[in-house]
Amino acid sequence: MLHALLNDDIIDKIGGRFKLAALIQKRWLEIMQGARPLVDPTGKSEIEIVVEEITEGKIGIDYEASGLVKPE
Repeated sequence: MLHALLNDDIIDKIGGRFKLAALIQKRWLEIMQGARPLVDPTGKSEIEIVVEEITEGKIGIDYEASGLVKPE
């Protein structure tokens, strides 16, 4: 699942490398603190869970609430 990070589609989906890194870091911390994964975690590391959640569209950036410009 980490091979998804090599593809620019996930970067474009979030709106850039820095936004992607921030989203991964925030969600990773939530998972480490006990948040329930939104995908099947069987046999996956926390980072793999987060990347899968992003690629499946289960988590993302709330552009309206954050005031950030949504990528096209």
